[in-house]
Amino acid sequence: MAHPKRKISKTRRDKRRTHYKASVPTIAKDSSTGELHLYHRAHWHEGKLYYRGQVLIDATEEESAA
Repeated sequence: MAHPKRKISKTRRDKRRTHYKASVPTIAKDSSTGELHLYHRAHWHEGKLYYRGQVLIDATEEESAA
């Protein structure tokens, strides 16, 4: 059986074995605001929290009431 002449470092071995690749995040455009955001994530726009085109939290009402 063949033996390596030099020890291969853990880092070099792990780099060879990895299959994980960096991927570009998928960006969506909100239908109601036109704001760009990550898929399946809520996003803030002008003091309101939007998810799937609907307002979840309206922070502008809380500020004006206080």
